[in-house]
Amino acid sequence: MADFGEILRNIGEFGLFQQLTLTALAFPNFCQGFLMSGFLFIQSDPERHCNTDWILRAANLTIEEQLNLTVPREEDGSFSRCRMFVPVDWDIQDIRENGLNETTGCRDGWVYGSMLYESTIVTDFDLVCGQSNMVGVIQTVFLAGILLGSLIFGPFAESFGRKRATQIPAVILFVFTLTTALCPSIYLYLASIFFMGVGAGGYRVNCIILSTEWIGVSKRSWGACVTQLFGSVGQCVLAGTIYGIRKWRVAQLIGAAPLAVVIVYIWFIPESARWLFNKGRTEEAKQLIAKAAAINKQPVPHSLLEKATVNTTPNNGGMKIIFRSPLLTRYFLTVVLAWFSLNLCIYCLYLDMGSLGFSIFLTQFLFGAFEIPANLLSMWLLEIFGRKALFIFTLAIGGLSSLLIVAVPQEHAVAVTSLAVAARFFLVWAGSVACVYIQELSPTSVRQTATALGSIAARAGVLLAPLLNMLAVYHWVIPIVISSSLTIIGGVLGFLLPETKKTELPETAEEAEKNRITPSESHLPSESTKL
Repeated sequence: MADFGEILRNIGEFGLFQQLTLTALAFPNFCQGFLMSGFLFIQSDPERHCNTDWILRAANLTIEEQLNLTVPREEDGSFSRCRMFVPVDWDIQDIRENGLNETTGCRDGWVYGSMLYESTIVTDFDLVCGQSNMVGVIQTVFLAGILLGSLIFGPFAESFGRKRATQIPAVILFVFTLTTALCPSIYLYLASIFFMGVGAGGYRVNCIILSTEWIGVSKRSWGACVTQLFGSVGQCVLAGTIYGIRKWRVAQLIGAAPLAVVIVYIWFIPESARWLFNKGRTEEAKQLIAKAAAINKQPVPHSLLEKATVNTTPNNGGMKIIFRSPLLTRYFLTVVLAWFSLNLCIYCLYLDMGSLGFSIFLTQFLFGAFEIPANLLSMWLLEIFGRKALFIFTLAIGGLSSLLIVAVPQEHAVAVTSLAVAARFFLVWAGSVACVYIQELSPTSVRQTATALGSIAARAGVLLAPLLNMLAVYHWVIPIVISSSLTIIGGVLGFLLPETKKTELPETAEEAEKNRITPSESHLPSESTKL
């Protein structure tokens, strides 16, 4: 019997076939930064006053005269942003002589001025005054969609295949990225952005698994790291795009344009041969292996294909397979807690980057630019130092960098932003390690579901980030202290995990518990042999 790792060593562990598949699957993540542009690049409290053009029917007035007659002043002498005088049918002379006293909320919308952007969701949908809390609601709705997408399409992939579970979210993502840019009202926008999140969450978790299951041991971490790398480049491009156009709808359409190409080629992406073998569809798997060998220009011995057999070990029970084993349960929960805490910490900083003191465009660019070396280092160092050491190191340093922000006075914008960028650098790196780790610790029959649940935990951290940031009204250090502390704890718990470098992806729970090494490394001492 030949296992799939042996097959990959013969046809090429990371040949042209795997490179094309990985690039095609990772490319949509370049666009995902644009999905959040609508509610990240905003001015939550822009300069404004009520629209009081009703008085212009009585006389032609300068803007200053109009405001003096129709808008009350605050205690500091500035014009009110949320109140106006009740319109009357008097002539202009009576208004000037008697003045207006009765006030009301803005009846005909607002007039905005001194804007950093030409248009935002705040100004298009008037999310100010009594509606200002809708910005937080929008963030939460989108992140809830991402969580639901991970929840639905993770288990979906176990039953219907990795390929289908990648194609359907890709279509959903394109359709609702497009409609989000065209929504005329806030309620349609909320519905559209929710389903856009469903597509984004479903696609992200499945594209990584599908690419990883085709890659051999020597480059397996590249599946997660290259996907993250495309997203990081997209973050940098997003900063430049928003700086240049200053219109959220145009940025959203720019993000949708490449996705139109994706939904054409996504139908030609190959299914996971590992999954096909696991489901007993041996002939289909062999055809794909022969195709991969041909593209890699490697001969595939027919005797090897003949020895390739389906796994006959019962795989019923879904995630119960992991929770029946105390050892696998410990591994799973450790990685899930870390994934949750690092995303909570990242997004507490990310969603509040406008208050870090630097230009929001520069901060966005730095966040993306420093993610690129984080992912490149992850691809290289994971194969040198292994998973466990980097898991502990990146979480501990990332959490500590974030925690140190509370020790720096807020007026030192350079220092605060530097620590935030450093924290994001290490936590993005930790996210790549966690994504690789959870796949290598889970058997094939539940790998997709386990990764999806890990992704759900990560999205739960993202979902809670805007809510945790609300505690800053009591003291600005509370969100940072809580998220950073949880991240450091997650890093410390990494000592409970085994090393999985140079191990084959386990097909069964028994193999996952043994953490088996590859035949080519069997003569070397390994921590995995001690389990």
